[in-house]
Amino acid sequence: MFYSSKVKSSKYKKHSLARALILIFSIFALVVNPFIATAQAQRALPLVRDAEIEGLIQDYTAPIFKAAGLRRSGVEVFLLNRNDFNAFVTGTRMFINTGAIMQAETPNEIIGVFAHETGHIVGGHLVRLRDRLEKAQILSVLGLLAGAGAAAAGSAQGGAAIIAGTQGVGQRSLLAYQREDELAADRAGVSLLNKSGQSSRGMIKTFKRLGQNPLFSSGRLDPYAISHPVPRERIALLSNVAKKSPHYNKKDSDNLQLRHNLARAKIAAYAGGAGLVRNIFRKNLNGTAGTYGIAISHFLNGVPRRGLPMIDKLIKKMPNYPYFHEMKGEMLLRSGKASKAAVSFKKAVDLDKRQNGLLRIQLGHALLETNSKKNLAAAIKTLKQGIGRDPYSSAGYGYLARAYGANGQRNLALASTAEARFLQGNLRDAKQFALRAQPNLKKGSPQWIRLQDIIEYGPGK
Repeated sequence: MFYSSKVKSSKYKKHSLARALILIFSIFALVVNPFIATAQAQRALPLVRDAEIEGLIQDYTAPIFKAAGLRRSGVEVFLLNRNDFNAFVTGTRMFINTGAIMQAETPNEIIGVFAHETGHIVGGHLVRLRDRLEKAQILSVLGLLAGAGAAAAGSAQGGAAIIAGTQGVGQRSLLAYQREDELAADRAGVSLLNKSGQSSRGMIKTFKRLGQNPLFSSGRLDPYAISHPVPRERIALLSNVAKKSPHYNKKDSDNLQLRHNLARAKIAAYAGGAGLVRNIFRKNLNGTAGTYGIAISHFLNGVPRRGLPMIDKLIKKMPNYPYFHEMKGEMLLRSGKASKAAVSFKKAVDLDKRQNGLLRIQLGHALLETNSKKNLAAAIKTLKQGIGRDPYSSAGYGYLARAYGANGQRNLALASTAEARFLQGNLRDAKQFALRAQPNLKKGSPQWIRLQDIIEYGPGK
């Protein structure tokens, strides 16, 4: 990229150096920007909301967070609609792919993943990584400056060598720190599993799965050019520690295994339809999980009438499992039977010990779809309850806006639409609806303040 011909004019040298410096700081900006890009991408991540899977995740993480001394409300866990086996943390936010749950055959494998990611949080690895990145950036900029000086002096090859050498050292140093943090998170994960009375066998099984990835199984892989230790190294280190635990051979309870399989079946149905469900549960396709997955596949294919008898069969088998009633409600609502759907959703809400906001939003939606004036008040009340427990549901605000509109409460409908648009990332429309709604609200009220936050919101605020 640097001018390679020998520079004869001193004036031209100055201009070349100036242009080189501009390029250097552009490169520096690109090094810094990944954090900005990550923050922007986080707002656009393919998040999945599902009461059943979120409840399962809470049961997986609760013992780990308790062992780590973390409040459950202090760490947010998000589910991403991605098929690969992966999880990561940013600050106190933890993300796990649907593919990880679908591929894990036992709850313990996923619990091991959560233990590892919690190890990153309690170890403060992300904070240290930012510090190391800043130092690496400084080193890179100094090397780039030196290389630019050499290039401006007429030694293009020398300048390029200095730049390449500095960047290589900085990159390898940073990767080495990341590998150390990964191993530290592994050790912390095993410790948390032991403290919570759980096995670390699943964690080792996960690393063995990673070891089957062609990227890691290649004999030509440079272990110093990746940010994670190669699986065989992790397995060897962890096995010595894990097998000493008195909980190593402890198995997941039958109930937890069943719930895990139900979550896998649901994810498989959404990810690949009946074909993927059959592939995963081919050994017991007529079992509870296999039946659940096939029923959901019928629903997703637009033929809920074929799935309803299967769901009824599951409800008869497990009458107190709220999410079978939830799925029945979804099927009935898709079939245009809103009143019957509301009955099923109400049953799910009554059976739900977690008082999940999403289930209440679904009930409110079904009540709204009955198109009955007498159900409007109940729909509004239920939707507000759901949003109160789950304030990040754009669908909930959307249904509430419709309910307010049908009830003649135009201003509240505008306010709810503003909040729905904001949560959807449509900032321009959100501001417009907020500006229309706010003048008719009591100044300083909670809703007025929320709308003011939308109006004033902007990048960096």
